[in-house]
Amino acid sequence: MIGRVLLLLALQLPVGAAMAQSVGDMPAECRVAEHLVENGIPLPRVTKAIANKRLSILVVGAGSSLLPGPNGAQNAYPARLRAALAEKFPGVEISLATDVKARRTALEMVKVLPEDIAAAKPELVVWQTGTVDAMQGVDQDEFSQALGKGIAKARAAGADVVLVNSQYSPRTDAMIALGSYGETLRWVAVQREVPLFDRFSVMKLWGDLGTFDLYSATKKLDIAGRVHDCIGRLLADLIVAAAKPEAPPAPAPDK
Repeated sequence: MIGRVLLLLALQLPVGAAMAQSVGDMPAECRVAEHLVENGIPLPRVTKAIANKRLSILVVGAGSSLLPGPNGAQNAYPARLRAALAEKFPGVEISLATDVKARRTALEMVKVLPEDIAAAKPELVVWQTGTVDAMQGVDQDEFSQALGKGIAKARAAGADVVLVNSQYSPRTDAMIALGSYGETLRWVAVQREVPLFDRFSVMKLWGDLGTFDLYSATKKLDIAGRVHDCIGRLLADLIVAAAKPEAPPAPAPDK
């Protein structure tokens, strides 16, 4: 718990190092995959929080939500998400806490979710999962049930949920059968009416088009940082679109 609280405080400070500057306009390399970020599901608790000028976010994830190095936390996608949202919602106080640890299944994350939510008190939970379940061959029904339990716990605590699927890597794509787990994530998202950020498809497009050299991304921190920056920006776009209040109905014309 102490580690998570300290990370919450760190992410409330200005982002540092190579990405300390303003987020600004989205780079062209990010926009290549912009059309893959689609969502028709609203985030009503986020909408209300933004109207109240305070939004708290909890990111729960595994190793691919992290970056190594002394500036890893500031350059990883959770911090980039917060920076992008801060620019999109000026005047709104945005805090972001993370619980990201390697080698955890969805069920293992669900077990600590109540503790995380009690500490962060979020209006939005961003939940990245699926890779470890695929690596360990977790039963698909168990995986689906764990997702449902986590979503239910977050909503019962007053938080919206956005699911994030696995990252794409050409190094491991042939070794880990992510496809069926990704489909389970998508199906649960539809059933539970939860937005899904399709990180896998976004990154695969970048790799196929040569936008980023994903073979080198694990070794070159500058490439990994740019990938995470784009993920944070695109995820922010999804949240912004989902948090827009519904337009009031047009008044009936006078007869």
